Amino acid sequence: MAESRGRVWTGVIRIGPHRGDHRVAARAALSVGVPLLVLLLIGRLDLSVYASFGAFAALYGRLDPPRTRVRMQATAGGILVLSMLLGTLLSGLSAPPLASVVVVALLAAAVTLFAYRAQWHPPGALFTVFAAGACASFPATAATFGMVLLVGVSSVVWSLLVTTAFVLARRGSWRRPKRISPPIGAVAWEMTATVGVAALLAGIAGVLLIGTHWYWAMVGAVAAVGGAHVTARLIRGTQRLVGTLVGVLIAAGLLALQLPPWAILVVAVAMQVGAELFVGRNYGIAMVFITPLALLMISLASPATPDMLLRDRVLETVIGVAVGTIVAIVSAALRRRSTA
Repeated sequence: MAESRGRVWTGVIRIGPHRGDHRVAARAALSVGVPLLVLLLIGRLDLSVYASFGAFAALYGRLDPPRTRVRMQATAGGILVLSMLLGTLLSGLSAPPLASVVVVALLAAAVTLFAYRAQWHPPGALFTVFAAGACASFPATAATFGMVLLVGVSSVVWSLLVTTAFVLARRGSWRRPKRISPPIGAVAWEMTATVGVAALLAGIAGVLLIGTHWYWAMVGAVAAVGGAHVTARLIRGTQRLVGTLVGVLIAAGLLALQLPPWAILVVAVAMQVGAELFVGRNYGIAMVFITPLALLMISLASPATPDMLLRDRVLETVIGVAVGTIVAIVSAALRRRSTA
């Protein structure tokens, strides 16, 4: 037991090697920065959250060959846009929060299975859960669907252009490598069930205990069960919790400054760069950058006060990580029992 705790603690504080993260960070900065600049110039930063979700497409396939990377980003971008539209539909229908939780949990399970089969990097459904849950929480009208589609698709397309430009600048090869999709076996179904159950239970707990921003609990749970084995899941959950708490303190200072729109844009791009420099090396450090970025973007589209945003982020993350950790431990115990 002591040895297991030691592995978890060592994993939490370990910083992995630098593997070209600066190039990924540069692509991410351009992918999110230019759409935000356009929205700033036309006075519609309230739509920035949709641009940010679309720009998440640039984060996929960071270490994959160029052709695989572009295809993966195009597919992920399409699913992210569909996730935003699904969340907007839930909001437009005034779906009860618990109904929205069920729908987003089903989405989490489905995307987890698809991502496993398609060998996505990063794997899993975290971004899609964030996109669908957040959009389900924003007020929506008939016109919102058009805005989501326009801004989201434009951001995805721009991200693909940025990725392509970087490949051409480095004279990368467009040859398609041989890829063998893994079979959908016991491992895939276990991951799918674990993510779906964790997201569902965390979302229900978030709705019943806090009420608002329940999707943060779901995101926290999905992150906590994202590892390949129980130790990796405990490490990831701990890193998300600690990184979020530190990030909330930074976000509190930034929100208290009441920054002008142009300054929010600069901070958002800087946070995106910081996140991409560390997300593959230490998830906890990346969360220190991701948390202020997410809160700044949500604050532009949400009517909630900064105090409520900060409080909900902490409480919902604690709920999500706690539920995710429990589900991860139970899942590992059931797997051991089935193979004994």
